[in-house]
Amino acid sequence: MTAPKRLSGVLAPVVTPFKSDLSPDRARYVRHCKWLLANGCQGLAVFGTNSEANSLSVEERMVLLETLVQEGVPADRLMPGTGCCALTDSVRLTAHATALGCAGVLMLPPFYYKGVSDEGLYRNFAEVIERVGDARLQLYLYHIPPVSQVPITLGLIERLLKNFPGTVAGVKDSSGDWNNTKAMLDAFAKSSFDVFAGSEVFLLDNMKNGGKGCITATGNINPGAINRLFENWRGSNAEALQKDITATRGVMQKYPMMAALKAVIAHFGRDPDWATVRPPLVELTPAQNKSLMAELEPRGFEMPGLAVASATATA
Repeated sequence: MTAPKRLSGVLAPVVTPFKSDLSPDRARYVRHCKWLLANGCQGLAVFGTNSEANSLSVEERMVLLETLVQEGVPADRLMPGTGCCALTDSVRLTAHATALGCAGVLMLPPFYYKGVSDEGLYRNFAEVIERVGDARLQLYLYHIPPVSQVPITLGLIERLLKNFPGTVAGVKDSSGDWNNTKAMLDAFAKSSFDVFAGSEVFLLDNMKNGGKGCITATGNINPGAINRLFENWRGSNAEALQKDITATRGVMQKYPMMAALKAVIAHFGRDPDWATVRPPLVELTPAQNKSLMAELEPRGFEMPGLAVASATATA
């Protein structure tokens, strides 16, 4: 068994729709994933931060992943998040995704305990890799210290690459610090270690320095524009394309991101139920929602085909 082809380009941490009883809405989920792949995303980082992944049980994640594959979403376009606080949960989710043929897994460090050592984090990742014991496994580290408060250091990456070459495939850097991303690129980009920026704000810089793309929340709503920069980052209009997607990102970042993403999908998909989030998150207030749309629409923002797909599915 060989590892799947590695992903590059624009990946979205796919938002998870919920029904009125707060259970995952599988039909809307499949529909949105297919829309993303048809409109600029090269891959789907399901069960990421903006997927409300840590509000989902292990069983819910497994059922949703199986549903995607059964409904025709190619497994080799999927990079599910599998990092949990419990080692055994991480192993179970990682083995499940790998067995389904996913392109890789995106793994948070165990994030409840703070101030843990690189030695402890190394043991955690090593245990997952060894217990899964599958040559197809491609593990991408998820560095998001603003949320996890558990950083993934260059020294930890170096040790993992030395002991698990070919398995430790890359990183998503959501530090929000370009200097940190640049340090990862300088240290490892020539070592078959793929660096994805955690925001499209850094996409052009990431590509110029040997990166592979971005895994970004706003890939859920603006995949086409972000992908145009990915495909044309060497072009004469690359700076203008970067400025445009950065401006859209700037609008979204004024609001609670997960609720804002769902509000935009609900609005442009003409599907109000999309706005539902799981507690402890709450939806945008009516005033926030009105303000967000008032900022997006003058920019000519649109989500082509989304409303048609929603109407067809509910007809």
